[in-house]
Amino acid sequence: MSNAQTRGTGTREDPWTLTTPPGKSEYQAYRDETADPPALVVIVGKTELRYQLRCIEDLREMLVQAGDWVPLGSADEQKPAAEGTVEAWGRSPGNPVGGWYGLKKGLRGRFANYVPPVLEALGIAEVEHEARGNRMRAR
Repeated sequence: MSNAQTRGTGTREDPWTLTTPPGKSEYQAYRDETADPPALVVIVGKTELRYQLRCIEDLREMLVQAGDWVPLGSADEQKPAAEGTVEAWGRSPGNPVGGWYGLKKGLRGRFANYVPPVLEALGIAEVEHEARGNRMRAR
């Protein structure tokens, strides 16, 4: 784990304990490879969000191709995502899955709030941790 604040191994039994990029909220995440499709499960309080597990590698590949910092631009599902952001990419028809990585309607947004810290914990991306306007890039 590259982020000193990360705890856990990313399994259901020992989920990662992560902090959102602005550092305001703690949450847990783990890989569920037995789900159909395999999922990255994010638990925020009593809410469970699920993203296609392939989002980890797909997002890293997008960052490698971008070659520089990409703004996060986190937004709820009901709000539009700013163009050129990780959030917009996570719901774009042009991404590798052809749309949303989120698996449950109504809980598909905030991709850029919860997925980037996972890539950081895996040591495959850097994420800024300012109060606003955070970005990420591939390692």
